[in-house]
Amino acid sequence: QVQLVESGGGSVQPGGSLTLSCAGSGYMFSKYAMAWYRQAPGERRELVAFIVGASSTHYADYAKGRFTISRDNTKNTIYLQLSGLKPEDTAVYYCNQGSPSSNSGTYDPTDYWGQGTQVSVSS
Repeated sequence: QVQLVESGGGSVQPGGSLTLSCAGSGYMFSKYAMAWYRQAPGERRELVAFIVGASSTHYADYAKGRFTISRDNTKNTIYLQLSGLKPEDTAVYYCNQGSPSSNSGTYDPTDYWGQGTQVSVSS
């Protein structure tokens, strides 16, 4: 079955950087769009960035210029490079497998989520 496992979270000071990873298994990884979401305490889960195909990417406005999503299909893994981190970036970050209807402009999530990885930004 589909499994997604995130890693790479941690605690950093404002302005710091982290790289999150999400390893997928149980499906043909390269054929699916993938995304990163985040959920802060008391908030709804929100889309951070997604990638369709090898390199078509889309970012939430707050992520543009600071976060970079990428994928390595040889490792069945997607990444989210976080830089210029702010306290408001504190959240649990989740990866998600996209449905086949996802395209370069629209991401449709499936019900497949990882367990999440905590990112905490504070001084």
